[in-house]
Amino acid sequence: MLIEHFQMLAQYNTLANRRLYDVCSLLSDVELKQTRPAFFKSIHGTLNHILVGDRIWMGRFTGTQISSLGLNAILYDQFEDLNTARVLEDERIEVFIKNLDDDFLKGKIIYKNTQGKVYHDPVNLLLAHFFNHQTHHRGQIHDMLTQTKIAPPVLDMHRMLIS
Repeated sequence: MLIEHFQMLAQYNTLANRRLYDVCSLLSDVELKQTRPAFFKSIHGTLNHILVGDRIWMGRFTGTQISSLGLNAILYDQFEDLNTARVLEDERIEVFIKNLDDDFLKGKIIYKNTQGKVYHDPVNLLLAHFFNHQTHHRGQIHDMLTQTKIAPPVLDMHRMLIS
């Protein structure tokens, strides 16, 4: 049952990212990068942060941890490149989640956070955090979109998965 739950979250995650990126593609580069009252300073900065976080967590889940460039790193300066990378990362996430098994979900992962502190945490909690992290920051982008002339998309999970 838990595996199916994470598979549903992965599916929603992909759909929500597609919808959000489709709306963001309507903004100019200046609007995407405009400094706004947000932790990662702009829509573009926040989109990059989500991708940074995903790559860090996927590295931890797969045992191929990457060295952090910093949580506020701009991996892709051009929106089109960021969009392409997002699609590929979502595909990677869906394949990984599709192949989950109960033993992995019952396990723990030992990892270092970006400050070098070592943790030994349960996988099921980390996967929940992984998807919650994206939802949290998509919400911030949703708010920043209300500061533009572009209407933010509807991202309600139940509407996206049932429709």
